[in-house]
Amino acid sequence: MSDEHKDPPKKSSSVHNAGEEQPPFGSRFLTPDSDMWSKNAWDHVPPPPTHEPYIVASLTRQRSSPVPPTEQAQYHERPAKHWDRFYKTNTANFFKDRKWLGLEFPELAESVEADKGAVKIVEVGCGAGNAVFPILAANRNPGLELFAYDYSQQAVKLVQAHPMYNNSPIGSIHADVWDLSSPSSLPSGVQLGSVDIVIMIFVMSALHPEEWSCAVDNVYKILKPGGVILFRDYGRHDLTQLRFKEGRLLSENFYIRGDKTRVYFFDLNELAEIFTGHPLPENMRVTEDNNEAVESADEVTNRMDSLSIQKEEGLLNESTSAGGSKGEAGKGYDALAPPEKEASMPAEPEANIRAPDGEFESQDEPSLARDGEAYGERETRVSMRAADDRFEICQLGVDRRLLLNRKKQLKMYRVWLQGKFRKR
Repeated sequence: MSDEHKDPPKKSSSVHNAGEEQPPFGSRFLTPDSDMWSKNAWDHVPPPPTHEPYIVASLTRQRSSPVPPTEQAQYHERPAKHWDRFYKTNTANFFKDRKWLGLEFPELAESVEADKGAVKIVEVGCGAGNAVFPILAANRNPGLELFAYDYSQQAVKLVQAHPMYNNSPIGSIHADVWDLSSPSSLPSGVQLGSVDIVIMIFVMSALHPEEWSCAVDNVYKILKPGGVILFRDYGRHDLTQLRFKEGRLLSENFYIRGDKTRVYFFDLNELAEIFTGHPLPENMRVTEDNNEAVESADEVTNRMDSLSIQKEEGLLNESTSAGGSKGEAGKGYDALAPPEKEASMPAEPEANIRAPDGEFESQDEPSLARDGEAYGERETRVSMRAADDRFEICQLGVDRRLLLNRKKQLKMYRVWLQGKFRKR
């Protein structure tokens, strides 16, 4: 790959915060003058209007053949066993180390500074340690305490087997089995109201919606007043959601993967309700219609899109990773490794994501604007609200990313949500 085509290191967050008219200007910002195919990924790019029929068709197809109610109990009774099987199969090599954490969450970068003092960080849903070990590797703070918890015993064993677990040069780390959604237990090693930061990355989506309230309760209990949750998870109508085949839908926006692990796809308003008990205020809504930068990017995708919707369907049968070289990742904690590996995990490798023949010709498809109402989404949201305003929203935004397979000239639209919630 020639030097002129290498992606420069990212210097700003990829998240368009709710309530901000303009997203942050970054090193991968698509403008009308940009050569779209010169990079593997662009930030803040929503799908063009021509993508909407594909979204509607995918959701309609999934809803036409959900998981039968009589079969759903097997996926909810002991979900940890499916993650145990996953980590036995994939060991510690499936996910990339999350070196992008310091860029998206400056609180973590500050915590490892030598003069920061005592800091206690808990990660729930730690997996194989792809977040805690990059933090530990960058640490210069002797007062840093890291705690890693997962309800998968196999995941915890992988963390404990890591070379740095028993040989941390500075700071300390402790890992143990704990179910975030447990109504009767708290994690070992931490006291009530003692934690500064709780990391929740791609963990809430693995829980049943009925477990969210208990999970938030538990995090609230261990955080100290002023402590913060750092959150990132899957967004509504992400490529991963749309490619699920029939027989995978458990309930609205909630799916079972081929490996029997579960995944939910959130929207911003849901997250506001989960953590604060109230919908996102009107002045914090992301208004892409008023966003000149996003509109410009949308115009570029429309202008340069040489694929029909039928071909766009076909591209989603390909791997979810962007094609071509990924460029050189910087060294150290501030290096960006875009969270594309999280994208590949929930994908259905065997899924045929092509919509049924004639699906796009139908004139009576449910519109995207009302399909939540049609499938009981309002009732779900009301039931999951928190009891009171225990958290305030410090950040809540969307990371829309256009991934490109330059060799095959294919485009893939990803959606992640990110937030920071502070305990009052």
